[in-house]
Amino acid sequence: MPGTSRVEIRTLKVGRYVAIDESAFKILSISKSKPGKHGSAKARLELEDLFTKQKRSHVGTVTDNIQVPLLEKGSAIITHVQGNEVHAMDNKTYANLILPLEAGLNLQPGGEIQWVEAMGRYKITRDH
Repeated sequence: MPGTSRVEIRTLKVGRYVAIDESAFKILSISKSKPGKHGSAKARLELEDLFTKQKRSHVGTVTDNIQVPLLEKGSAIITHVQGNEVHAMDNKTYANLILPLEAGLNLQPGGEIQWVEAMGRYKITRDH
């Protein structure tokens, strides 16, 4: 998967991110079981989709490899809001961004936002 790297499940921590089925998920909790007589230790991950907030679980052995998305974060100045899109200019690169409009955010032209990008999808994480 482009935009990801591989790590063993045993190295993951709560609050980090994993990529499953072309989506990025935040790890809410991790529970590990001891190895049994005929098997290896298992890990159960409780996950929340970064973009849709849907919950999901994933079970695998602690030695399994799992994809971890490479996140990019930044801040931008809103140029205008058009329909369900927010047009903004990145503060570092001065590139134009088109972000999906999030419900419940107070977005005004000239205001500053924080954004996150994972696996080609963008999300506004905070308005100032």
